Amino acid sequence: MHIDYPTVTRTIAALTEGETDVVALMATVACEIHHADERFDWTGFYRVVAPELLKIGPYQGGHGCLVIPFARGVCGAAARTRTAQIVADVEAFPGHIACASSTRSELVLPVLNDAGQLLGVFDIDSDLPDAFTQGDADALSAILDATFRGVGQP
Repeated sequence: MHIDYPTVTRTIAALTEGETDVVALMATVACEIHHADERFDWTGFYRVVAPELLKIGPYQGGHGCLVIPFARGVCGAAARTRTAQIVADVEAFPGHIACASSTRSELVLPVLNDAGQLLGVFDIDSDLPDAFTQGDADALSAILDATFRGVGQP
């Protein structure tokens, strides 16, 4: 079962309407998206907590890495470049951080508010190789943009 983006978009919008607390929004988004697609083994956020530093936020799945510098891994690349990272094979990604040995592919999206502040990154790991498409990145980016547009730094 692949994610039904229109339905998930409507569900998240309804659940988060009027909410401005970043952690509450992250928890809701992570939960809804994680349970919407069997490809998603780990789904969650890493929050910007200091210059060039991400720390784990709300997530679904097994344990994640606690701290990730912008200079390391797929999450760091997404934070550093503020661009989507679609990684078909994590073993081929230079500097990949193996938080879970079962992860084969990864999608990481920057999370920005409408002031252009980087709030963090949204990370989805899959135990399947080449699990993510540009369509996934575009649809999830639209959900993140709509959800986090009016919030400030956590």
